[in-house]
Amino acid sequence: MALSDRPAERHRQVAGLFSDRVRGTRSWDAPSPVADWAARDVVRHLTEWCPGFLVSGAGIELPRGPSVDDDPVAAWQVHCDGVQAVLDDPETAHRELTNPHIGSLPLETAIDQFYTVDVFMHTWDLSRATGQDDRLDPDFCAQLLDQMEQMEQVIRSSGQFGARVETPRGADTQTRLLGFIGRDPFWSKR
Repeated sequence: MALSDRPAERHRQVAGLFSDRVRGTRSWDAPSPVADWAARDVVRHLTEWCPGFLVSGAGIELPRGPSVDDDPVAAWQVHCDGVQAVLDDPETAHRELTNPHIGSLPLETAIDQFYTVDVFMHTWDLSRATGQDDRLDPDFCAQLLDQMEQMEQVIRSSGQFGARVETPRGADTQTRLLGFIGRDPFWSKR
């Protein structure tokens, strides 16, 4: 299924797939492809950084669910529903998010470019950690890889991505995207 180019709908699709992986997780302590993170930490990352991003940049407070330690499924669902409500709110079209690192952007654009993309990529981490289907939308993988390669120096200097992992010649776009962001595309629980 091709992902929408409309931020609210793209979030619904991307977060929906992540939600499926959250509900399919049987071991929250399973190691993940992100060094020193378990499956639970993938959810923790997404539910903890976005609220601060929105409150500091746009004055938006998301509803708080239970802690990821107590109930990762409910923590994710409350968070996900809160972000979706912001994107579905007609007033969002008139709001901006301001951040010292990215300047001012329309709120829905900021959520789409920074948060929804993060959910998309971390879907692979959670899927791989928990033995679920880890395939990502190939067209969106290609779009992200193209955009990120054009700004590699900025991305690498941000400290948000690991060193590029070399991938085999002729690798598909998902494999190349994972390698670009510093993941071992062939990682498995050992």
